[in-house]
Amino acid sequence: MYAAESRALADAADAARKALLPLGPLHGLPIGLKDLCDIAGRIGTVGSKMWAARVAESTSATVERLLAAGMIPLGKLHMVEFAFGAWGTNPLMGTPWNPWDLKRSRVPGGSSSGTGVAVAAGLVPAGIGSDTGGSVRIPSAFNGLVGLKTTFGRISLHGTALLSWTLDTIGPLARSVDDCAALLRVLAQPPLDLPAELVAGRPHHWRIALPDRAQLPPFMHPAVLAAWTDAAQRLEKLGAQIVPVRLPEWYFDLGRQVGMIIASEAYELHRAHIEDRGQAINDAVRERILGAAKLAPGEYAGMLRTMAERRRAFGEWFRDFDALLLPTVALPAPALDEIEEQAPIPAYLTRAVNYLGLSALAMPAGRTARAGAARTRGGSPCRAASARRSVRPAARAAPGSAHADPARAQGLYRATAEVRRVRGESVVPELAGPMRRHTLLVACRTCDVRHATCDTKGAARRGTPKPGPLHLP
Repeated sequence: MYAAESRALADAADAARKALLPLGPLHGLPIGLKDLCDIAGRIGTVGSKMWAARVAESTSATVERLLAAGMIPLGKLHMVEFAFGAWGTNPLMGTPWNPWDLKRSRVPGGSSSGTGVAVAAGLVPAGIGSDTGGSVRIPSAFNGLVGLKTTFGRISLHGTALLSWTLDTIGPLARSVDDCAALLRVLAQPPLDLPAELVAGRPHHWRIALPDRAQLPPFMHPAVLAAWTDAAQRLEKLGAQIVPVRLPEWYFDLGRQVGMIIASEAYELHRAHIEDRGQAINDAVRERILGAAKLAPGEYAGMLRTMAERRRAFGEWFRDFDALLLPTVALPAPALDEIEEQAPIPAYLTRAVNYLGLSALAMPAGRTARAGAARTRGGSPCRAASARRSVRPAARAAPGSAHADPARAQGLYRATAEVRRVRGESVVPELAGPMRRHTLLVACRTCDVRHATCDTKGAARRGTPKPGPLHLP
C-alpha cells in the first residue's frame, strides 16, 4: 500500500481542481496495480517470495500513462508467481480470498488474482492486470467483473515483468465496460479515439458466431451453459444476428500450444533461478516452466510457425463475423481446497484467444443457484461454487472530494467517491446474497472496444447485484 503517497496525491488532486488547472481525463481516481507493473525505486515482487525485496529500476509505461491521466496508484496487488497460473493460487506468498464467499476460501482466478479480488471487494474501483492465456478474464469471471484482454501491442509492455514476450498483454478489470473503455483510452498506444457508435450504440446488425455446444469440453457446468445460451438470446433481442457455427476442429487444442510457448519463453527469462532448487519458488510454477526444458531443438520455432498459420486460417474463418460468443470459464469458482493445481480447467476456454491474436471481453452473466460438481480432464472431481455471497461495498465519501464529480469517468467516479470519504478508515465490503455465476467472453477481430456497447448497467453499477441472469443493456 502507498498510503501516505496516495493521500498526498489525492490532496494535490483536490488542490488542482480548486485552482481550475487543466486536469487529466481520469484526474484524482484511484487505481490498483498488478505487481508486475514496475515503479522505479519501489518493491516489485512479480508474485515471487524469491523477489520479496526486489527493487524496480524503471517505471512501466502502464504506470506512466495512468499517472499522466491523473490517476492515483493505491498500491501493488497480489498475483500468481511470475503470472503463470490460472486458478490464482500462491502458496508461498498467500492466495487472495475471493470475496464472494466469506465462509470458505474459493479460487480468485489468476494470474491477476489480487486485482480481481480488490475490485470485487470494493477496495479499488478498477485495477490493472495482465493476460497471457486468460489472466485478466479468468479472475474477472470468478469475481463477477468486467475484464478486457487487449490486442497484443495495444498497450506497451515497457517496464512490465514478462512471462511471454509473444503473448503478454496488459488490460483493465473494472465493474463496467465503460470503466474498462475509459482506462483503455489512456493506456492505448497510439491514443485510441472510440467511435461514437461503438460507445453509445447497441449491437444492431452484428454477426455473432455461436459455437456448437457439442464442441465445448465435457466438464462444462450446466449453469454456465444456461447463461451462455441466455446471453445469446438477449444479444439477439438487442439486434445482433446470432449465427450457429462449428469452430475449427483444432480450436480448443490451441491451449496446449499456448502453454508450451509460455513455458518456453518463461524458461528463457527465468532459467537461472528456476533450475536452482534452493530458491523459494512454488513447485507447481517451477514444474510448468521446466516443462520447456524437454522440448526438442527447433520445436519452439515450429510452434511459432504453426501459430502464424493458424492465425491466418482463423482470420479467414472469422471474416464474416463481428464477434465470437463463448463462456469465459467452464464452472463457477470452486473451493480452494478442492482444486487440482495442474488441471487445465480454468484457462481451457481462454487460451485460444491469445494464440489467435484476438481481443476479448469478459463480463458478468449471472449467478449460481446452488452447489454443483464438475470433472477435470483427468477425471478427478472439482466441486463448483455454492451460491452464498455477493459483494455489496459499504463505503462512504466526503463532500469536497476531487472524486465527487460524477460528470467525469462516470462509473469510476461513482465507485471512487465512496473511497475518498474514508480517509484514514478501513473500507470493509459488506457481503450478502447469492454468488455470481461466471462471465462471458466476446472476442472481436475488429478492435479492442467493439464490445463497449454491452454495458453492465443498473444496480450492478451502484454496487448491489441486480437479480436476474445477466447484466446487459
